[in-house]
Amino acid sequence: MESEKVFVDTSAFYALMDRSDNNHEEAAGLWKSFLKNDFYFHTGNYVVVETLALLQGRLGFEAANLWYRDVLSMAKVLWTDESMHNRSYDLWLGMGRRKLSLVDCVSFITMRRYKIEKVFGFDRYFKEQGFFSYSLP
Repeated sequence: MESEKVFVDTSAFYALMDRSDNNHEEAAGLWKSFLKNDFYFHTGNYVVVETLALLQGRLGFEAANLWYRDVLSMAKVLWTDESMHNRSYDLWLGMGRRKLSLVDCVSFITMRRYKIEKVFGFDRYFKEQGFFSYSLP
C-alpha cells in the first residue's frame, strides 16, 4: 500500500513550532498521527521561505533553524519553476483577495501539478480550492 501524500502549509508548520499558537494542540496531534501512519509529506519552496521568515521573526533564529533541520527534513520540497510562478501570479491577481497570498496560490498550483489532494494546514483557501484539509471542519 502506498503512503498517503499530504502537502504541509506554513500555518501547520508554524502551529507545530509555537506552543502559544491557537492551533498548536491540533497540529501536534495530527503530526503525531501522520508520523505513526507513514504519511509522505510534501511542501513547496515558497512555503519554506515563508515559514523560515515567520519563525525567525516571531520565535527567533534558533527556532527557525531547528524547524529547518528537524521538521522540514521530513518533507520533500517541491520546487516552483517560472511557469508555475507565472500561473500562480495570474491566479492571485484574478482572485484579488487581501489575505490570499502569492505563496498560497503557488501551493495550489504545486499541489495540482503533483496531484496532491490533501493538505495539512489551517488556511480556509485550500478547502475553497477543492483540496481536502485535515485540520478544517
